[in-house]
Amino acid sequence: MKLEGIRVVDLSVFLPGPYLTLAMADHGAEVIKVEAPGEGDPGRHIGLSDGPSTVFFRNLNRGKKSVVLDLKMAEQREALLALCETADVFVESFRPGTMDRLGVGYDAVRARNPRIVYCSISAFGQDGEFRTRPAHDLALEAESGLLSMTLGRDGAPAMPGIPAADVLAGLQGLSGVLMALLRRETTGLGDYIDIGMHDVTVGAMLNILGPTLAENRQPVPAHERTTGGAAFYRHYETSDGRYLVLAGQEPKFIRNLLAALGRPDLVELCLRGPGPHQKPVVDFLAAEFRKRTLAEWSDYLATLDVCYGRVNSLPEALEHPSLLARGMIRRDESGRRHIGPPIRFRQEPAQPQLREPLLGEHTSLVLGTNSKPLE
Repeated sequence: MKLEGIRVVDLSVFLPGPYLTLAMADHGAEVIKVEAPGEGDPGRHIGLSDGPSTVFFRNLNRGKKSVVLDLKMAEQREALLALCETADVFVESFRPGTMDRLGVGYDAVRARNPRIVYCSISAFGQDGEFRTRPAHDLALEAESGLLSMTLGRDGAPAMPGIPAADVLAGLQGLSGVLMALLRRETTGLGDYIDIGMHDVTVGAMLNILGPTLAENRQPVPAHERTTGGAAFYRHYETSDGRYLVLAGQEPKFIRNLLAALGRPDLVELCLRGPGPHQKPVVDFLAAEFRKRTLAEWSDYLATLDVCYGRVNSLPEALEHPSLLARGMIRRDESGRRHIGPPIRFRQEPAQPQLREPLLGEHTSLVLGTNSKPLE
């Protein structure tokens, strides 16, 4: 596998850091999850369980090793630093300054291992006036302006379906770690990576910032291309109370559907770009889609060259024929379902280990036969 031979020391908790190191574990890296005594990663206690841990925890921590260390104790801190001497990557997600206070900040770790790639993930990054302010995903989506573009029918900000800031931080952190490891092949030296969740969320909005960057104004979501202002990029209700979406604004898709529905005269309104002038098209399509069930529309649209999708429930989504055919839904020996690695290589594909570690399970194995797990 691509990352075989890479050792990762992972002090991160909750979602962003574990999401980063999950990808590394799935592709062969040895990920050593260092947890505090007692409850360990709070993710162990979030949500439902279907085995020895919560689904939240196992989804993000399969294939990793768990070592319990109390970093407030000098000998335990020294054990971590000694472990870092053999590591390639260090990931942490605590508030800026915490690692330095515990004696395991970048400078301390680099002194023991100049080749290490050290990645810190925090809400607002390691500098600036907001650096010590606590914030989780929703607060970062709010501060970044993302929620101002994610509105419900009442015009108020809508609760997001996925934690975009968390996931983006994990993905950008993974990109940074892999770039630093590649560069190390030339320089022989590691690097320090500062991932701010606020930064990465703003960095993900490049396609909706046009009105703000060009004219310094707030875009009107209902008038913009991908947030409600286009008849061919929005959801529609079907006769059975389900929903589908049109999700392609290329002229060929517009012409194909409107011609099939007997209204080619509406094409020109769509070709003029997004905005209120497309309301007659929206109204027509809304009325049409209410005439048939979701299943009927799915069968019909499949015969046309149109970009569309069903709004599936999560149980339906996990039975999607494409996911099943591509091995994205996997089962372990106990029959539990797991989401497969989305990064696919033709050579050396991922081989995820569909088992999460018990708290402190690998302390003795990793630190030496005389080391005992802390409780």
